Amino acid sequence: MRAVLATGIESVVVNAGMKSLFRRGRPRPVEAHPLPFRQPLTSSFPSGHATAAFCAATLLAEGERRAPAYYALATVVALSRIHTKIHHASDVAGGVAIGVALGHLARRIVPLQPSGTARDQHGGMLR
Repeated sequence: MRAVLATGIESVVVNAGMKSLFRRGRPRPVEAHPLPFRQPLTSSFPSGHATAAFCAATLLAEGERRAPAYYALATVVALSRIHTKIHHASDVAGGVAIGVALGHLARRIVPLQPSGTARDQHGGMLR
């Protein structure tokens, strides 16, 4: 739930806030895409997909032995934005950095409960 809420907030911050500050143009493909892609109208910087993927990975990976898998999946998402020529590499790099930073901020604001603890019906800790 924490990752879902954080990536929702991240989306608003990045897509409505940060992108309006930069107004960077998207890459212009030299050749036509084999599949019809919708060309986004928002600023190219930062990549919202990379930001969301790494924000979610940072939150989901906390305390998980499968953490590398979360980051690997986020990397695939981020690199796909360059491969499809929707973003410049620097847009993706910025998105990765912003996503990780927002993920760590969310970790501090809403820390995970230690495993093995539960709460009673009034929110008090049970032992």
